[in-house]
Amino acid sequence: MRIVNVTTAVVDYHGQATLVRIDTDEGLSGFGEANPDAGAGAVVGMIEFLTPLLIGEDPRNVERCWEKLRRNKVFAGPQGGVFVIALSGIELALWDLAGKAAGQPVYRMLGGKFRDRIRLYADCGDGDDPAGSIAGCVDRAQRMVGEGFTAIKFDIDNLHHPAKFDAFNHTVNAAELRSMTERVAAVREAIGPDVDLAIDLHARYDVPSACRIAWELEPFHLMWLEEPLPAENVDALARVRAQTRTPICAGENLYLRWGFRDLLERGAVDVIEPDVPKCGGLAEAKKIANLAEVHYIPFAPHLVSTPLGTMATSHLCGAIPNFFVQEWHALEERAVWDSYVHAPDGSGSIVKDGHITLPDTPGIGVELDMDGVRAHAVAGYGVFE
Repeated sequence: MRIVNVTTAVVDYHGQATLVRIDTDEGLSGFGEANPDAGAGAVVGMIEFLTPLLIGEDPRNVERCWEKLRRNKVFAGPQGGVFVIALSGIELALWDLAGKAAGQPVYRMLGGKFRDRIRLYADCGDGDDPAGSIAGCVDRAQRMVGEGFTAIKFDIDNLHHPAKFDAFNHTVNAAELRSMTERVAAVREAIGPDVDLAIDLHARYDVPSACRIAWELEPFHLMWLEEPLPAENVDALARVRAQTRTPICAGENLYLRWGFRDLLERGAVDVIEPDVPKCGGLAEAKKIANLAEVHYIPFAPHLVSTPLGTMATSHLCGAIPNFFVQEWHALEERAVWDSYVHAPDGSGSIVKDGHITLPDTPGIGVELDMDGVRAHAVAGYGVFE
């Protein structure tokens, strides 16, 4: 079996998501997805740049293909950014092909599963109210718990808060901090003590602000406080973690296993959150999870993908012992999100009762609904052409 073609499609989701198709000389195709954060134009261009190195390769040699791209088109050491995001999308498609060729689900190709269902947390953003009111947060929190989610997450880093002093210096002031605390208190009261609650700060703040926020949120027993600081300064994040009982989560903007080494070795986090279609793909994310396990740190992947990338990530989460919970980020775009694939059980969605059930069908286990892909394809990129 040899690779004969690599093509892409770009669809509307969380911006623009890049889908990857790899075709073989035996008529078998595999599909993957690259994280949308880098912008579709850059990712598509990089995939086109890498494609000649894949032509003629056996797609079942997933890690050989991955390493060939990593070593030959940039250089032999660690990398990041657009290159690794494109590499991640290609790698997911290779695993889909390898599983289909073997007649096995991807989780079995990764060593087998520890669990049948993958627990999700619902990213609730700013709540149901576009204005971001506390009532809107409460409504969304209660709705998600009613739908079976045992974990939810909210954003409280409002860069347009009327009390903010400066558009660039995000040092938190008393009014902002009070607003944050009131929001979290209202959500915690609405969902009770037994539903896990995470709070995201999107790497907006400095060390004193992060410490003040973490201290104020301690009474609400958070599942974690996510990325209070940018990821670049691991020692600064370790200082915040040392100052609070609130668990600290980080890692969505790190790449490859080398990007997580310092984070773990310096004791800067309580939970890591690699984004699988961004950090290097399934095999690389498993290596990151194994590294975290050495430090007794749970693995809770960040995820802003269509159902294709979501299900691929779920296979990885099923195949590692230290999995905690996986992000689901489709509340505002649920109908469009569901339209991109055929659910394995024919129900219309891969998400039920706050969980994803791992399919036993070969490969990733979901097939693209080409009607949905074409309906929401971004003009100018083509659809696997």
